[in-house]
Amino acid sequence: MDGDATAERIAAVRAFNRFWTRAIGALDEGYLRGPYSLTETRVLYELAHRDALTASDLARDLGLDSGYLSRILRGFERRGLIAVEPVPEDRRRRRLGLTGAGRAAFAPLEEASRARTGVLLARASEEDQERLTAAMTTICAVLQRDPATTDSGFRLRAPGPGDLGWVVARHGALYAAEYGWDERFEALVAGIVSGFGAGHDPARERCWIAERHGTNAGSVFLVRQSDEVAKLRLLLVEPWARGAGIGRGLVEACIAFARDAGYRRLTLWTNDVLVAARTIYERAGFRLVAAGPHRSFGHDLVGETWELGL
Repeated sequence: MDGDATAERIAAVRAFNRFWTRAIGALDEGYLRGPYSLTETRVLYELAHRDALTASDLARDLGLDSGYLSRILRGFERRGLIAVEPVPEDRRRRRLGLTGAGRAAFAPLEEASRARTGVLLARASEEDQERLTAAMTTICAVLQRDPATTDSGFRLRAPGPGDLGWVVARHGALYAAEYGWDERFEALVAGIVSGFGAGHDPARERCWIAERHGTNAGSVFLVRQSDEVAKLRLLLVEPWARGAGIGRGLVEACIAFARDAGYRRLTLWTNDVLVAARTIYERAGFRLVAAGPHRSFGHDLVGETWELGL
């Protein structure tokens, strides 16, 4: 990479960081005008949205020094915000959870964060909001990947004109070619996509199109199943684009969005013949919770339900 180009990109990232920390109030003495720092608020967020966490889980996922995190947790415990109990299978480890007082303390912070984000988004048109959130998804997907094992030569974006039709057509063609599934599968996909396109909640539901070399290379949908559960649907990667980390990037985008949207669990339904997709789900932390035979799309299949706690 050219040295001048590298310097310019570093400067651009640093400029964005300065803008964003100011925009979200990260430099305020009390984040969101509350009594807690940005780091403390993030710890409370994780405890409010995830179950059965340990201190080592938090330190790893948030990239925090264990000593610094311990001081934060001791302070929360003294104030009655968290409860700590031994993990039954390993009493050297302790499971953390918010108390009623802790949830009451976090609730106004959550509401203030949503309100502040809403104010930021309100400055932009609907089209620009879609561009903005698609760019943010791309940032997360690119920086969360391991550059030693994946190819960053793709981007994730919101669907544009013609993309939803492309999703339906490519599912129908690919699954017929690779698995021999009949037109009933394409009809199922069309129903899912039509329902999404006819009306979805952009704050809690999303579609991503993966684009590589200027061409559509994959897609995925994240839809609401209930207030606490989101569903990952219609993961697809074109054969010519496989092996570049696109499937992993799409699934990671769903997980990150689901957590930020406040869901507590992410679920999906697939079939055991979809080996590559199942591998992506398992590596992302999903676990198989149910399986059963069914006949669909002209074949005898085994359907599977996978879940991920958020």
